[in-house]
Amino acid sequence: MPLVCTLMMSKESGVTVTVVNSDDSITQTITMDGTTLTLKVEGDEETSTWTQTQDKIAIDCKDFELTASNSIKCTAAQTIDIESESGDTTITSGAKLTQSATGDCDISSSANTSVCATSAAKLSGSTAEVAADTSLTLSGSASAELSGPTVTISADASLSAKSSGTASLEGSMTTIKGSLITAG
Repeated sequence: MPLVCTLMMSKESGVTVTVVNSDDSITQTITMDGTTLTLKVEGDEETSTWTQTQDKIAIDCKDFELTASNSIKCTAAQTIDIESESGDTTITSGAKLTQSATGDCDISSSANTSVCATSAAKLSGSTAEVAADTSLTLSGSASAELSGPTVTISADASLSAKSSGTASLEGSMTTIKGSLITAG
C-alpha cells in the first residue's frame, strides 16, 4: 500500500502535513496555522476532527472512546454537561457509585423514574416528602410500617382501613368520633 505524503509550509497559512491512503480511501491531515492545530481523518463514509486552539479542544467524530488502565478524572472550574440527544445514557460502576452535590440534587424524567436496590433502599432527610399527582401506593411484601412520635392520616373524601386478617386499633386513650358511627 503506497502512501502519498505531502508537506506544505507557508509564512501565511502555516504547516500542513497530508498522508493519502488511496487503497483504503483515507486522507489524514495535520494543519498548524499559528493559532489552530487541526487533526483530520477523512474516509469515504465518515470524518473525524480534532481542533485545538489556546483555550479549547473540540473533537468531532462518529464514535468517541476513552480508555485508561487506571483512572479517568474530569474536572471543571464551572460546569460539566453530559448529554445524549437521542439515545440512552448509562453510568455503570464495577464497585460503589457515589453522586453528591453541595447544593440541590434533582433527578427527573419525562417518563418513569425507578430507584431499586437488591438489598436495602433508604431515603432520608431532615424532612422527607413523597407525593403523587394521581395515586400513591406504599407496600411491603412481608410487612409495612409507618411510625413517628405523632402520625396523622387524613382524607378529603373517604378513609378506609381494612384487613383480611385481624384488625386492631389500640391506644392508652382511644377516641372514635363521627356524625354517624356504625359498628358490626
